[in-house]
Amino acid sequence: MTHHPIGIDLGTTNSLICVWQDGKPTLIPNSIGEVITPSAVSLDEDNSILVGHAALSRLTTHPNRSAAAFKRFLGSNKVFKLGDQKFNPTELSAMVLKSLKADAEAFLKQEICDVVISVPAYFNDEQRKQTRFAAELAGLNAVRLINEPTAAAMAYGLHEEQSGNTLVFDLGGGTFDVTVLEYSMPIIEVHASAGDNYLGGEDFTQYIVKACLSEWKLQQQDIPVDDYARLLDLAEQLKCKLNGDEPHNLTWTWQDKQWQFSLNENRSKSLWLPLINRLRAPVEQALSDARLKPNQLQHIVLVGGSSQLGVVRELVTKLFGKLPYRHVNPTTIVAQGAAIQAACRLRNQDVEEVILTDVCPYTLGIEISSDNISGLFSPIIERNTIVPTSKVKKFWTTHPYQKKICVSVYQGENPLVADNVFIDEFDVPLTPIERIQGIEIRFSYDLSGLLEVDVILLETGLQHGKVIDHSPLGLTEQQKQQSQERLKALKIHPRDEMPNRTLLARLERAWAQSLGEERILIGSYIEAFLEVLHEQNSDKITATRNEIELNLQQLDR
Repeated sequence: MTHHPIGIDLGTTNSLICVWQDGKPTLIPNSIGEVITPSAVSLDEDNSILVGHAALSRLTTHPNRSAAAFKRFLGSNKVFKLGDQKFNPTELSAMVLKSLKADAEAFLKQEICDVVISVPAYFNDEQRKQTRFAAELAGLNAVRLINEPTAAAMAYGLHEEQSGNTLVFDLGGGTFDVTVLEYSMPIIEVHASAGDNYLGGEDFTQYIVKACLSEWKLQQQDIPVDDYARLLDLAEQLKCKLNGDEPHNLTWTWQDKQWQFSLNENRSKSLWLPLINRLRAPVEQALSDARLKPNQLQHIVLVGGSSQLGVVRELVTKLFGKLPYRHVNPTTIVAQGAAIQAACRLRNQDVEEVILTDVCPYTLGIEISSDNISGLFSPIIERNTIVPTSKVKKFWTTHPYQKKICVSVYQGENPLVADNVFIDEFDVPLTPIERIQGIEIRFSYDLSGLLEVDVILLETGLQHGKVIDHSPLGLTEQQKQQSQERLKALKIHPRDEMPNRTLLARLERAWAQSLGEERILIGSYIEAFLEVLHEQNSDKITATRNEIELNLQQLDR
């Protein structure tokens, strides 16, 4: 079996899969012929799983049976309820990966297993573990996790054969990353990364919804879930339409009344000011860590769909005094970069010469006590250290006759562990002696962002090692197996029927959002399509589907 170099961009809003073929990255289409698959999952009325565009449409019409933006909650205990079934973010991510896998296998006409998956540079150790486990649940082997801005930098570097200092500004649906790197082809050297895992396009949409409710003097808790889902969908559409000073209107029907909200780019600047200000801090931190001033950057690369918002492009231009580079599609560049990395891994002759260095984007250390003050953070690997890396630091026990030490690992930039992210802890037994003992703790951090901890007891020379790999969400092997069995038992909607199911979901959403004559017209499309589906004549189904899709496109104008 040929091993194809496969890269996956598992995004908060959208996901893509790409293969390195004939000397270039090729994006793989899904069952409806689109290369972008929305990261959305829905449970159909027959309890089969829908992924992608159909699920995204049902987010508006069936919000209690659908979920999106779950990537934001990887590594947390959040549970999503779809109908009467419950799923965690890792399981939902696995369903998206499984759908991408099926698309790739249909395209390449053979099974795939090994893949490179991109993750936000600022994902912590647990979130990276969750991503690997999601791949495992989908029947994939994530041979490498690559940071999203680094993947984008690889695609951009190969495309443009650039040299000099470059800043990658990556604003996706749910996360924000800034990476400063230097091209000296064939070497791409990352100097610094910073970011915010809870800042993305979803937040810009939420701010529009908040502004609507405030202007209309309504409270979210008073609005039924279905109606609120429609408002959220309309706010997303309004956000994507913004362009220049021309105002765009949102019209939401609720309680037999039409609620209007108008927004242009100028008004959006003041509306989104708190979010725009949050974008500045990681940019300043990354430049400071890379020891560069804005005027020392030769190129600015925008990545992620949300980086295309006018207010974001304006901020970037003001911050750096130059227009960002926009010739590579910001939505597809990460998947292309992941496929390039997969090709490098397989020593593909077309890309053999690209050498990539990366950094650990956050500080890693342990909890210590000093002078009766506990809960202090002692860094071992500083943020933006080049990886892979291995660092060692010496510590002492707190009192004689001590029987054990507890090694508690944290990540963050605060002097107190309470303000940092807890990663894991484990006990190391000691031989009690009449004096305090010396201990060396070594942290080893690899290219996928996974951490290994070694503890050496200097009195005895004994060594205790631990790969920080507590199973996802603290699950036991038995619980992991239950998760695998539960997903195996799910009925996935047949891939060849997805174009029909997607159109039906799109029609249902259009019907829910329209009124009067337009609603009657869309209702007639639904009836006509259901009738032709009932006849089970595939040629007639395809012809009717194409005709209705064309009519819907004209309506959208």
